[in-house]
Amino acid sequence: MSTKPLAPRLIDPTILLPATKAAFVKLDPRQLVRNPVIFVTEVVAAMVTLFFVRDLVSAGGSPLFSGQIAAWLWFTVLFATFAEAVAEGRGKAQADFLRRTKSELTAHRLLSPEGRETKEIAASMLKVGDVVLVEAGELIPGDGEVVEGVASVNESAITGESAPVIREAGGDRSAVTGGTQVLSDWIKVRITTAPGSTFVDRMIALIEGAQRQKTPNEIALSILLSGLTLIFLIAVVTLWGLAGYSATVLSVTVLAALLVTLIPTTIGGLLSAIGIAGMDRLVRFNVIATSGRAVEAAGDVDTLLLDKTGTITFGNRMASDFLPVPGVTETELADAALLASLADETPEGRSIVALATGEFGRPVPAAQMDAVVPFAAETRLSGVDHAGRRLRKGAVDAVLKFAGLSDDKVVAEFRQAVDRIARTGGTPLAVADGPRLLGVIHLKDIVKPGIKERFAALRSMGIRTVMVTGDNPITAAAIASEAGVDDFLAEATPEDKLAYIRKEQAGGRLIAMCGDGTNDAPALAQADVGVAMQTGTQAAREAANMVDLDSSPTKLIEIVEIGKQLLMTRGSLTTFSIANDVAKYFAIIPALFVATYPALGALNVMGLASPQSAILSAVIFNALIIVALIPLALKGVTYRPVGAAALLRRNLLVYGLGGLVLPFLGIKLIDVIVSTLVLV
Repeated sequence: MSTKPLAPRLIDPTILLPATKAAFVKLDPRQLVRNPVIFVTEVVAAMVTLFFVRDLVSAGGSPLFSGQIAAWLWFTVLFATFAEAVAEGRGKAQADFLRRTKSELTAHRLLSPEGRETKEIAASMLKVGDVVLVEAGELIPGDGEVVEGVASVNESAITGESAPVIREAGGDRSAVTGGTQVLSDWIKVRITTAPGSTFVDRMIALIEGAQRQKTPNEIALSILLSGLTLIFLIAVVTLWGLAGYSATVLSVTVLAALLVTLIPTTIGGLLSAIGIAGMDRLVRFNVIATSGRAVEAAGDVDTLLLDKTGTITFGNRMASDFLPVPGVTETELADAALLASLADETPEGRSIVALATGEFGRPVPAAQMDAVVPFAAETRLSGVDHAGRRLRKGAVDAVLKFAGLSDDKVVAEFRQAVDRIARTGGTPLAVADGPRLLGVIHLKDIVKPGIKERFAALRSMGIRTVMVTGDNPITAAAIASEAGVDDFLAEATPEDKLAYIRKEQAGGRLIAMCGDGTNDAPALAQADVGVAMQTGTQAAREAANMVDLDSSPTKLIEIVEIGKQLLMTRGSLTTFSIANDVAKYFAIIPALFVATYPALGALNVMGLASPQSAILSAVIFNALIIVALIPLALKGVTYRPVGAAALLRRNLLVYGLGGLVLPFLGIKLIDVIVSTLVLV
């Protein structure tokens, strides 16, 4: 997990001033019409403002009252646009952070992909397919794939993680991102993305919300709020002849105030901010979402599919144990394997050296090898000649052939070790010193540390995990057991993955897919939530609707929690808003009609000073509550893994009851202040 979040603080002073300016810009009716509730509020505010000016010029009516109502209606609209602007401002701050990682870079384009002769050009002049040489201390000029070499790369500007990572040709660690820095050695990178459309460019555009669209849930809620607004608009218009007042400017002002306090302005003003903030929260966990739909879907995921290679496992088979034959010690086998692997630059060779020098504590020989025998597809073995010894390691049958040993002359313990490794999904690598067989190296696809515990956490959240791999069923079963997944799909082709997802979706389940390879791209595109690893191929990142910058397959835990948090926040604030409106009815309706219908005085449980004070207090509270709830909309309701029934009870108790009680207290307090200051 990254220790350096990209997101700014919840309320960052550096974004408040720009957000305030943006709030005024968003008053443009052409922008506000996308939010029907607040658009109606703006129209009503404009109408009351006209009546206030008319009152002021004609010296009739009550300009003090209508002026205050108009001002607080404008504040209601402004606070709603401010909430959205703050949420967007946090996204822009994140985008600015990423933009600062970009600069006009130079690139050393290779004249020939096989050579080392380069020509220095501006990075913006690079074309897809160009191969560049990047050496220690230089910045990688664009997104691409490592085609030769291995290097340590600092990706902190993108991921926020301070620890450098290894990038090398082949495997799941070949993808590099423009703007990251090579710390050691050198790599040749084939550019895969045109300038201006790099991964960082796309992240900036996505974070700024340029492509954000409303989700189905958000659209449905918007329709509901619009319907409620229309119903109350019709209801208020029909009250014209029943208000108990003559047809004066004051009556129109009062009815306008009544409309705004009755329609769901609280959730209407915060709805956009909740959606934007949900996507922004993902960025704190180094996940870029390309759509709000994916964030919402993550909250209801039933099944998670994970590609094995590079996602559950590291992708490169690494040495895990030395198994000597009788008469040979582990130390002797480790020394021989170390000598045979010193010149082997493959991931397997480096892992053998690491195991021998690390876990077995064997020293690296200082003397030069007499001759190095590189791996060849024809021989299927490699090694060295040193001090009269001919050390070789490789495929079992190739090493036996080199040693001149037939199957009937091999000790039973050797064959048993080879069979045991094969049954567990590993690769046996035989080691020989001339005609003498020393033992076997166990190469295995290492499961990433801590992944079993993370899968257990997903299981507790009700999410079923399925490993997808091209391995045979025996190997797949061994890896699945070690990783702790619920099920596995072996010998899977891209078509098999796609068919599995479609079958699950046909059964009404929401599917999440984590992958990093080009063969995962169709499944990532089909899944409801497709999470690509940042170290994966360009095709995988293009197909997914989320990209994990940390390349952690179990990041879905955080993604699911944020998705659930988004849905819970929206539901909680909707509950609060509706309950809040019920309380405001008790404040305004009795005060409004008590003169015409004295019996309604029994409902004036707040004991408000006057009808005008009650209306003004309700309008003021209606505006201020939006401001008070902005931090909750941005931060989100705390997610707890509880059942739906318990969650509903908590929601009704905290936000339903709170939405009823708080307005009674708030409106009464404002009424006392208004009457004390004689504002009406």
